[in-house]
Amino acid sequence: MSNSTRFKPKYNIKKGDTVVVIAGADKDLKNPKVVTKVLLEEGRVIVEGVNLASKHVKPNAKNTKGGIVKKELPIHISNVMLWDSKVNAPTRITREKKDGHLVRISKKSKEIIK
Repeated sequence: MSNSTRFKPKYNIKKGDTVVVIAGADKDLKNPKVVTKVLLEEGRVIVEGVNLASKHVKPNAKNTKGGIVKKELPIHISNVMLWDSKVNAPTRITREKKDGHLVRISKKSKEIIK
């Protein structure tokens, strides 16, 4: 049994978090966006409105017109950083146990991130 299948990786970013893209073609450190999905095994996230690709779709029963559809593709989790709304800046995270639960705490504002 290899290490890659034995342990799940732990990331500080969850679905629904607001993040900024810090690297790549969609780099934008001022406008936070929402994470729609976290792909744990690949170490990637899908962020709303980031890494869009055009897909040409034939007409079918669901989509009677067909045409060109914009689709969000995953980007690597290291290219996004959590957004701290208290200080309006990207921040790093620490984890601490509070009341028996692990909570994420912003390094900049020292506040708990929900």
